[in-house]
Amino acid sequence: MDKFIEKAAALTEALPFIQQFRGETVVVKFGGSIMENKDGYSRILQDIAFMECVGLRPVVVHGGGKAISKAMKESNIAPNFVQGLRVSDEATMCVVERVLNHEVNPHLVEIVQQFHGKARGIHGEDILRVEKKTGMDPETQAPIDWGYVGKVISVDVEPIQAYLRSDIVPVITPLGKGPEGHLYNINADDAATAIACALNARKLVFLTDVPGLLRNPEDRSSLISSLRLGAVDELIERGVISGGMLPKIKGMVGAVKAGIKKAHIIDSSMPHSLLLELFTTEGVGTEITE
Repeated sequence: MDKFIEKAAALTEALPFIQQFRGETVVVKFGGSIMENKDGYSRILQDIAFMECVGLRPVVVHGGGKAISKAMKESNIAPNFVQGLRVSDEATMCVVERVLNHEVNPHLVEIVQQFHGKARGIHGEDILRVEKKTGMDPETQAPIDWGYVGKVISVDVEPIQAYLRSDIVPVITPLGKGPEGHLYNINADDAATAIACALNARKLVFLTDVPGLLRNPEDRSSLISSLRLGAVDELIERGVISGGMLPKIKGMVGAVKAGIKKAHIIDSSMPHSLLLELFTTEGVGTEITE
């Protein structure tokens, strides 16, 4: 009997959150190592189907780095990363476009549909306009050329909103079109942030390979569950926010400053971590608020 009472308690705990977020847009980005674990990303997509079923309006932005690297190896193209971004020449972009738009994206859409959710893929270049991303090497002060790597300058939200009005989950690839009409690769975190801001989403969620922001990277129990904008700079100065976490946190900060009420970073390897973060009082990751 106790286990049935616990199940009922979980449902009643979720009720006020479902009521609060009904009709609200939530942008979810995932990629990384979870893309190598079919059970893992299937659970995420089951959570997405659940969210749509109870009245939320989820939007998925996905990566596919490991699949791209594998396809490049098969094509005898050596991967090259600078400051965490894939240098993308013409040959690389051919592989990136094929893998993201025609392999990973349709597969994810199919899984949502297997959970009886309605989903449709959107090729990022159909809605994202970009300019060439530029940067400087901090040591040499020389300009960095990532090739066809773009920075989002505008988002055509109408195709996304049309799907949402029809209770369809948009599943979007992080690709964009440059001013000359060429295809550009976009960091998936940046694409998700730009899309969330353009949609004025209620929430932006990054699913990552870590539990959230940790005060001590070696201690998973040192999770910072909630963080206000005013505390971020100090944590960066102290080195608590560094490495691969830095661009994610900066993206979350930018989203909250742009009007997103909350941005979240949670562990994609924890079963149903997305539902636990959204529909329970304590949550399981790190949230950033104003």
